[in-house]
Amino acid sequence: MASLTYDLTLAGLSVGSAAALTGIGLIVTHRATGVLNFAHGAIAMVCAYVLRQFTVEWHWPLALGAAVTLLVVAPAIGVVLERFVFRPLSVLGSDPAQTLVASIGLFVLLVGGAALVWGPGARADAPTLVSADPWGQLAVAVVLAAGVGAVTRWTRFGRELRAVVDDRSLAVLGGIDADRVAAAGWAFGSFTAGLTGVLLAPYVRLDPYGMPLLVMEVMAVAVAARMRSLPVAVVAALGIAVAQSQLTRLHPSGWAEPLFQAVGANLFVVALLVAALVLPGIGTRDALPRTATARVPTPPGAWIVAVVLFLLPLGFAGSDLHTSVQVPALGVVLLSLVVVTGRGGQISLGQAAYAGLGALFTALLAAGRFPGLPRLPELAALALAVVLVAPLGVLTGRPAISRHGLALALATFAVGVGVSRFVFAQPYATAGLSLDRPTGFDGDRAYYVLELALLAGALLAARALRRGRTGRALAAMRDHESGASAAGVRVPALKLTAFVAGAALAALGGGMLGMGLRAFDPGAYDPVRGLLWFAAIVVLGADSVLGALAAAALLVGLDAGTRGGVAAASIGLLAVLVGRFPGGPYEALRLAASRLRLRRRVALTPVGAQARRRLGAAGAGIGDHGSGAGAVRSEGGTPQPTQSRSAGEALSGPSADGTAQPDGTGQPRSSEGAAAPGRPAARPGPAGRVPAASSALHPLLRARRLHVTYGGFTALDGVDLDVPAGRITAVVGPNGAGKSTLFHCLAGTVRPDSGRVLLGEREVTRRAAHARTRLGVARTFQQLAVFPSLTVAENVRVGAEQGRVTDRGAAERALRLLNLDGPLRTLPAAELPTGTLRRVELARALAGSPRVLLLDEPAAGLDSREVTALARLLRALAADGMALLVVEHDLDLVADLAHTVHVMAAGRIVASGPADRVLETLGTIETAGEPTIETGTGR
Repeated sequence: MASLTYDLTLAGLSVGSAAALTGIGLIVTHRATGVLNFAHGAIAMVCAYVLRQFTVEWHWPLALGAAVTLLVVAPAIGVVLERFVFRPLSVLGSDPAQTLVASIGLFVLLVGGAALVWGPGARADAPTLVSADPWGQLAVAVVLAAGVGAVTRWTRFGRELRAVVDDRSLAVLGGIDADRVAAAGWAFGSFTAGLTGVLLAPYVRLDPYGMPLLVMEVMAVAVAARMRSLPVAVVAALGIAVAQSQLTRLHPSGWAEPLFQAVGANLFVVALLVAALVLPGIGTRDALPRTATARVPTPPGAWIVAVVLFLLPLGFAGSDLHTSVQVPALGVVLLSLVVVTGRGGQISLGQAAYAGLGALFTALLAAGRFPGLPRLPELAALALAVVLVAPLGVLTGRPAISRHGLALALATFAVGVGVSRFVFAQPYATAGLSLDRPTGFDGDRAYYVLELALLAGALLAARALRRGRTGRALAAMRDHESGASAAGVRVPALKLTAFVAGAALAALGGGMLGMGLRAFDPGAYDPVRGLLWFAAIVVLGADSVLGALAAAALLVGLDAGTRGGVAAASIGLLAVLVGRFPGGPYEALRLAASRLRLRRRVALTPVGAQARRRLGAAGAGIGDHGSGAGAVRSEGGTPQPTQSRSAGEALSGPSADGTAQPDGTGQPRSSEGAAAPGRPAARPGPAGRVPAASSALHPLLRARRLHVTYGGFTALDGVDLDVPAGRITAVVGPNGAGKSTLFHCLAGTVRPDSGRVLLGEREVTRRAAHARTRLGVARTFQQLAVFPSLTVAENVRVGAEQGRVTDRGAAERALRLLNLDGPLRTLPAAELPTGTLRRVELARALAGSPRVLLLDEPAAGLDSREVTALARLLRALAADGMALLVVEHDLDLVADLAHTVHVMAAGRIVASGPADRVLETLGTIETAGEPTIETGTGR
């Protein structure tokens, strides 16, 4: 028994050493570049193939082949990737989502390229670089970990590495060559990948698909180490491997036997599931780059072409028609990614699992092998399989509520791998399983007609989720999750809806694919397929149903008409370039055509030039596109005046002579009497001032004894605050005083450690941001929170649809109030300047008919005229009975605007009262040793 334990431990140490090398390479690459290298396993596979090519095919000595592979080829791969793929992305802004898509594209490209060069079959003659004795492999892993730790801790390069990781731009300003550091990190990461590949190749299957996935499964050790600690990664790798080896000794009987066998063979997969779903995530940035999901116009006649192309196979025969049967089914699967990724903005790398479950459940139901249910006809089995799989979308939707970016990618990938290993790969679930086509649709042509009908239904379902109220809410969540929540969107529920709908569509497509192939093939739903499908849908238009159909036709057509691997290599190449062409190939071609198009220059006559100068002088008071005063830029780039007024007039500002300005509908409106959407305007009193509502001194929003700490630092220390109706309350103070934390506690984005927040008499301390919005608390953001892929009108409509009051006219009134009801209403928000976007954000907040309005730095990015107009509007809203809280650095604006000012310092309110009296006390606060508060900008 002792000998068996020792032998199993040695076997575990051998596997653990290779896993430790993978963890070391992933951590070093991530620390040097910030990239989670999903292509690590593919690089390992390519290096193993290269060494085999050198030694087996070309008969090089093993030492020479290993030296060239590990010291030249592997580092060169890393340097090339850094120079031509990831460095351009870092120059463009180093968006983690774009680097993630690029690394997945590299994985797909290398897998497809290896299949093209060396064939898809497995190789069993890989050379052995290190003997099976685990001590040699363990020594390599320990020495590498110790060496990397010493370099990063005690050398100049290590200090530069840490500086680049902390802040790349600041490190460059400090004289550090960040490109050299990143290249070194990539070279070393690729070296460890190559070393892992050549060590594993003799003991596992060397094929383009299996080995990369095996290496990706052991990514759990790097995730468990939080992509930082090398000792933790090494210990985790060795511990998991030894435990997995020891589990082979257990042989329980009965129903537990296949479960224990599956766990014992896939303990790294279990660790990946735990690390991805339970441990804190390693990335918090948004899921996808906004540009990758932006609305791209559909080419004219594209739908006609698509319909014709999908009807053409009806005239095929033989193998051509049999191959075409796969296209509509795969198109339905890819539509699930359009819903989840394109519209919802959530990374989902596990859609292949739901497609496979749809096929498996359909086969089990049709065969009468599903527990507790009788045998069903194929179409009924398919429908019930969709119903059964849809709720399982919670497996990926639930982690998506609290995870973003890299963390969400890992969670969805882990679910896909887990389903593949513990369901599809187990004989008890799939042995002897066949799948027939529905009665009456046995022939390829008849079945293709059925598929087209199901595809049409899926297209209508996807369209329903992309249009209307739900579609706007999904787009808002994708573009700016915090802004969507502030607009009243139930973000957690909406994410679950997107993943459940995506799982249902994937299950439908998977079942159709299985019936088309007349069998359940686990290999058709391998996790590598999920990565390929994700890359395809992103590069061909994530938010385009036409892109999904094109991707399906491309993937099936290339694999059937060419050598295996061409489709993967093509999609991978496009994914690598996603950072340069984020709108997809069509957008790239459109931009290229517009640049190549000959432009005819038209010269003005002297009379025309003089008329142009006079028109320009006359329109100077209206404002231009760059200042946000309501002009629209024409296709040629020349600002064209519209019927919109200046920013001051747009915000209901009076004219210079004091007369009221029209509101765009022919009716005059007063600056002080502008009513918020959904509430009547108050009558102006003497001297043009509007008296406050009778409830002006009654606090609508109250904070009591709020206390918040961050890692031992006290941000709020027992803060009390009242925000009364009909008044403008301001909070000022130096940076770090706690203003933002207080604001977030009131808005619902931060939950205090202790204390209470009350809205009227209702306690809302534990209410989420969207729930407070529906109760009547609206907010704006210091950094603009608009939805760039939606038009101005759609942005405002989101606030009206998700807000406290369901009022069809609220959005239109908000658009008129902020002078956004002209030509601006149809423009995408991505094309507008800051001043206009501030109005869009405020209009969206007002469209929900709030009782309390929280404004975080509302004057940021505005010029003096726009600030004056904003102040007029805020006074009118307060006079109408709304409670306003303003957090602002511009003390001139605060003095001119606020009724009550609270001064914060060191997490406490140190002074409160009327603006003129409290602002005079700031000098006393400064002499007491507090940081200086910013003065006004002179606006």
